[in-house]
Amino acid sequence: MALPKLIKKSLWAFVILFVLVNIIAGFHSYKFTHFVESDSEKTKSPNGLSKLDKIKTIIFGVNNPRPENTSFPSQPFKSIQLKSNKNIECWSIKTSNSKGTVILFHGYGGNKSSLIDKSNVFIELGYSTLLVDFMGSGGSEGNQTTIGFKEAEQVKTSYEYVVEQGEENIILFGTSMGAVAIMKAINDTRINPSAILIECPFGTMQKTVNARFDNMGVPSFPMSSLLMLWGGVQNGFWAFDHNPTAYALNINIPTLLLYGQEDDKVSKLEIDNIYTNLQGEKDLKIYPLTGHENYLTKNYEQWKIDIDSFISN
Repeated sequence: MALPKLIKKSLWAFVILFVLVNIIAGFHSYKFTHFVESDSEKTKSPNGLSKLDKIKTIIFGVNNPRPENTSFPSQPFKSIQLKSNKNIECWSIKTSNSKGTVILFHGYGGNKSSLIDKSNVFIELGYSTLLVDFMGSGGSEGNQTTIGFKEAEQVKTSYEYVVEQGEENIILFGTSMGAVAIMKAINDTRINPSAILIECPFGTMQKTVNARFDNMGVPSFPMSSLLMLWGGVQNGFWAFDHNPTAYALNINIPTLLLYGQEDDKVSKLEIDNIYTNLQGEKDLKIYPLTGHENYLTKNYEQWKIDIDSFISN
C-alpha cells in the first residue's frame, strides 16, 4: 500500500507544481505585454531589490510603466490620429523640397519621442518624417503591446496614410520591435515601400523570450514557452508563429539591416539567418562595441553615412 500512496502524493505534488508554474507564467506574460500606469515605479534590477521584493517579482512579474512622450521635435510638427486596430498617434514633420518620407517605428518600451534624434538625421538628409507611437505608448490607445505582432497592422495603416498624402518615395525605419513589425507588415499585407531600414530584429519570438531568461541567469525551459503560451492567450495571437526569420523570405524590398556586435538580446546568428532569407537588394552593417541600444549614441557619423549611402542608391 505504501507505493500507491507515494505515487498518489507524487501526482498531487506534480499537479500543484504545474498549476503554480502556469499561474506565475500568466502573471509574467501579462506584465510583459501590458504596461502599468506611467507614474508607477519601474521594477528595480535584481541587485536593488529586497528579498521580499525579489519573491514578489518572481511570482508576479516586473512593472513596466507606460512609455510617455517626454520631449518633442524642434521643427514644426503636426499631431495626427490614425485609426488602425487601435487608435495611434503620429507626428508629421514636413521638409521643404523633400526627397520622400521616412516613417519611424520604435522598439519595446519606447515611444515616438525616442525617435526624434533619428528623425533629425533623416530631415538633415532631406526627407520628411512621420514618427509613430505604437499602441500602448505615448499618445496612442491602451496599455498593451504584442512585441510587433499586432503592431504590424499599425505599420500598414501608417504607410497607407502617407500614400494617401500623395507620397511616392516611402521608406520604413524600425528598431527592434519596430523592425519586426515592419517585416511582419510586408509579409502579411504586401505593402511596397521604396526601402526598409531595420535595426536588430529578433529571429523568432521564442528566441527573444529565451534571451531575456538567459540575461537574468535563469533557465529558459519551460518558463519561456509557458510565457509565450499565456501571452498569446491573453492577447489573442499564437506567439509561436511570430517568426521574423520566416517573414524575411517574403521581403523583396531593398533592405538595410543594422546590428550591434555586443547585442545581448539578439544574437548574430539570428541576424545572419534573417539576412540570408531577405530576397531583395540588401546590405548588413555591424557596429562594434554596441549593444541593444540607440546606435546613434556610439556610431552617429557612421550610422548617418550608412543610411545616406543606402537610401541615396
